[in-house]
Amino acid sequence: MTTEITKTTIESESSIYHSADSFEFAQRQAKSLCQSQLVPTQYQGQQGLSNCLVALEMSKRMKLSPLTVMQNLNIIHGKPSWSAQFIASTIMSCGRFSKFEYLVKGQGETLEVQCIATRLEDNKQVKGSAVSMRMARQEGWTKNSKYSSMPELMLRNRAATFFGRQYIPDLLLGVQTNEEVVDVELEPINVSESPVQVEKLQEDDNDLDF
Repeated sequence: MTTEITKTTIESESSIYHSADSFEFAQRQAKSLCQSQLVPTQYQGQQGLSNCLVALEMSKRMKLSPLTVMQNLNIIHGKPSWSAQFIASTIMSCGRFSKFEYLVKGQGETLEVQCIATRLEDNKQVKGSAVSMRMARQEGWTKNSKYSSMPELMLRNRAATFFGRQYIPDLLLGVQTNEEVVDVELEPINVSESPVQVEKLQEDDNDLDF
């Protein structure tokens, strides 16, 4: 009886780090998952054990199957990222909206995609930010060759991401999409000393002369 109560308590906790028992239970789960060949490679083996724990934590918070999280959470440039298809699926299955759809306008350079849905809470139609080929070029997304071969699909993915960011940020846990991570370019940092810094260092050196 005590064992059943403990198990129920652990499963109802919102985080694997909530208690020592829940973390120990998650470790056992992670060990079994990392030994499976059905999970993505970044979760396999002893090296994937810690990734499995992260996936279990996220699945707890999102109330999803750990396998669902593993199959849709990719590691790009060392950062976790969702697939855009997962975000669209989450929007449609979260129970907060109905009639989710894509509005597609124009073609070629004037192509534009926007996501709309009816919010069940107040029966109000809500719209995500529109995404266009013009925006794609301005933001540098078109360096991805898929914007040339399948522009509408790429804009649909972006539109779904924008909608998710605006209306279900709590379900995405702040994790970026694959495209967002790839498109982030770090600005080069100039670590060379400025003339003022060099002059100050030279003054300090002179002060040390005896």
